[in-house]
Amino acid sequence: MKNIMSPMQSAMPSPTFLWRFKVILFLIWGFTCCKVGWDSVMRMDANLRDLFLYEAFLYYNPLLLVTMMVWLWGVNLWVFLQSSVSYPKIFDLDQNHLTHNEIWKCSTWMTIVVPTSMTAYLYLYSHGEVTLAASQPVLLYIFVVVVMIFPFDIFYLSSRFFFLRTLWRIAFPLQPITFPDFFVADILTSMAKVFSDLERSVCRMVNRQVATIAWLEADSVCGSHSIAIPMVLVLPYLWRLLQCLRQYKDTKEKTCLFNALKYSTAFPVIFLSALKYHVIPEQWTSLYRPLWLLSSVVNSLYSFYWDITRDWDLSGFSRIFKFNKPSVVTNLFYGQQWIYFWVIGSNFILRCSWTYKLSAHLRHNYLTVFTITLLEMLRRFQWVFFRVENEWNKMTRSSIQLTEIPREDEKLLGSNIHDV
Repeated sequence: MKNIMSPMQSAMPSPTFLWRFKVILFLIWGFTCCKVGWDSVMRMDANLRDLFLYEAFLYYNPLLLVTMMVWLWGVNLWVFLQSSVSYPKIFDLDQNHLTHNEIWKCSTWMTIVVPTSMTAYLYLYSHGEVTLAASQPVLLYIFVVVVMIFPFDIFYLSSRFFFLRTLWRIAFPLQPITFPDFFVADILTSMAKVFSDLERSVCRMVNRQVATIAWLEADSVCGSHSIAIPMVLVLPYLWRLLQCLRQYKDTKEKTCLFNALKYSTAFPVIFLSALKYHVIPEQWTSLYRPLWLLSSVVNSLYSFYWDITRDWDLSGFSRIFKFNKPSVVTNLFYGQQWIYFWVIGSNFILRCSWTYKLSAHLRHNYLTVFTITLLEMLRRFQWVFFRVENEWNKMTRSSIQLTEIPREDEKLLGSNIHDV
């Protein structure tokens, strides 16, 4: 038997070979998509090319940004695995939770499916198959929804259920707030632009405006002046504000009210910007634009201050550069002093530029807005490291309390060591 199995085993490809083969296939697929997509764009009339790209960009950029966020979350989990931070304990995950490798598998499939659909849309539209082209983003969105709500035990059912349940708790904060609830809700505030583009994409699909010029009218139901745009942009901030108020109701901690105030500062940024399309130009220039600029500064500075002092705990940062109290020095980057200069500086700059994205009157610069949204996700990516580690430090300092049997009221409130 040994002599029989050895040749069979030797004939099996090695894991390294399979990995290289997959990478080669991925690169070939990527090159093909780029080549077909570029040729399709160049086939279009030069006068219509920008409009053509803008529409395709609207349908696919939300899912592309979500795909990137999933990739980055996998990186977060991989780094936590290398450190002493136990993210399953922080998020109260069971043993079936997704690892970084499984997250990367999901993001790999997303990276394949979304650009493939986009390439098909570009190719079909440029070759005159408008009806088939219009069906591509519709089918993609339906596919994503079906995968998320599929009730059978395939494709990580327990993880999908956990995520959907968390989204439900975020949208309707009628129960005590847990760490996953406000952690995911914070990430959603960085994806407000994604929500806005999803709303406009679905609006055009429902009103059968995909691959048509009906949406060019700015005042149409799905146009760029729609009141739905600021209403959707504000949703993630409204959810976080309601979470903070719920947390205050449960804990009576005034910090929750100051946090709620922080999220409320995003409201004037969004709605004052939207007023540009509903007031005369003189009013916008003399009154509403200065108010918008002022509210943008307040929102950026307040958010930056809260990141450093509360989410990341400035009491630790004030001692980092001395390295004389290891108990408060980060477990992830101990001794890497430059990282803190970078993360504080980049967080400040991106907090200020992020206001640009919240402004409806600037959204016609879609490539600029996309770039800033991308940078905001990178800012949130680095925010995750320090936010989760700060939570882990609190849990380890409170380990004695965590080992005690919780009273009934503590079970209802979850853990009081979580700061929202």
